[in-house]
Amino acid sequence: MAIQKLYAGAKLREVRTKVGLTQKDFAARLGVSLPYLNQMENNNRPVSTTVVLALAAEFGMDVTELSTGDGERMVSDMREALADPVFGGDMPPLADLRLAASNAPGLARAFLALHQSYRQTHERLASLDEALGREDARASPSPWEEVRDFFHYCDNYIDAVDRAAEHFANREGGHHNMRVAAVSALANAGVGVEFSDMDALRDFDTATNTLHISARTAPETQTFQLLLQVALTRQDALLEATLDLARFHSTAARDIAKIGLANYFAGAALMPYTAFHARAQSCRHDLELLAGHFGASIEQVAHRLSTLQRPGSKGIPFFFVRVDQAGTITKRHSATRLQFARFGGACPLWNVHSAFEMPGRFLRQLAETPDGVRYISLARDITKPAGRFGAPVRRYAIALGCEVRHSSAIVYADGMDVTRDSAFEPIGISCRICERKNCHQRSVPPLERQLVVDPNKRDVLPYSVE
Repeated sequence: MAIQKLYAGAKLREVRTKVGLTQKDFAARLGVSLPYLNQMENNNRPVSTTVVLALAAEFGMDVTELSTGDGERMVSDMREALADPVFGGDMPPLADLRLAASNAPGLARAFLALHQSYRQTHERLASLDEALGREDARASPSPWEEVRDFFHYCDNYIDAVDRAAEHFANREGGHHNMRVAAVSALANAGVGVEFSDMDALRDFDTATNTLHISARTAPETQTFQLLLQVALTRQDALLEATLDLARFHSTAARDIAKIGLANYFAGAALMPYTAFHARAQSCRHDLELLAGHFGASIEQVAHRLSTLQRPGSKGIPFFFVRVDQAGTITKRHSATRLQFARFGGACPLWNVHSAFEMPGRFLRQLAETPDGVRYISLARDITKPAGRFGAPVRRYAIALGCEVRHSSAIVYADGMDVTRDSAFEPIGISCRICERKNCHQRSVPPLERQLVVDPNKRDVLPYSVE
């Protein structure tokens, strides 16, 4: 297994600036020389164990923040962007990308924004017959992608909204009566609630101040939708203030993000942070036990586990992803080093795709990414019927996982031999940036490798990778 050195120059500078110390004074507090600190802040040297311990002892820092955050996400996003044929296939060394993400995160973000703008412009030109003459034909960020990236780079944790939801849940007696609490909170705001026979999950009539909830949906879905309306009705000022800080580029992105924040509030109220975190640890993250205890769905629980990133009280860093039957990623978040492709589908060797073939079962997989990091992945299909004959049935598959070093805290790792190398299946992120040479499921050649094509030989792939 590869051991990755910890380079966190930007985080060190951030801590030093926050406490208002010069490099000389900061070095003294950390017990290192001034030149050594300077080299660490410029990522010429990795952060030593001594410095990590000193950061925790002297400044009360949650040292797990040193190895999480934007860095790995930006590296993954830059590699995917640079795989675009417009760059001619000349991929910069991985070390250079990591230096850019650590030393110049603003420049890295600008590069990603520029590439995104290029993609959107290219797509518009490809459908020029639709774009001609329209006022919105200029390149602009996709609202959906802009909101997705907002949550992506916030570590999928919004502190103010999470704490407000937890305060609401505790004030109303915890998670045991959240359905009743939500109806009561809406009544106090002058909103009536009716359970109606309808296809829509939730329909708020502003003329009569009446919230209609579908009687066909599962109880946990009904509770979630009630809490979502509580967020929109009772927490509007908080949501708007959070949106102001995000500075979205379009009204559409802001509107989508507001629904996302309301969803976040609903999940955090249904599963309040402190109680949920403690229960998850005690049951070793058993999704079914957590779902039953908090009156939530399996998907809601899995998503909530991926948000436990509160400073000073972090949970296990999980990745969470949802894909549709075409393999397209519809939800994604990772607090681990595993990052998902921004565009397209997930690696076909990943067990999340097999979940559609075995409905109702939890599928376990030990997997290893090209960087040598090993994970345990749990996948399951999610079916969302509309509650009447003839209505479309929505099917998804979700995956939740973490690095194998946390396997002792995960009930799903029981009985799996995490010490045997052959137990780990090779998976990747995107074929265009995957470094594996002999993948039998590769869809396109990797840009970082030279290809050899032999007309006299046909193997699994029509080419070989040097």
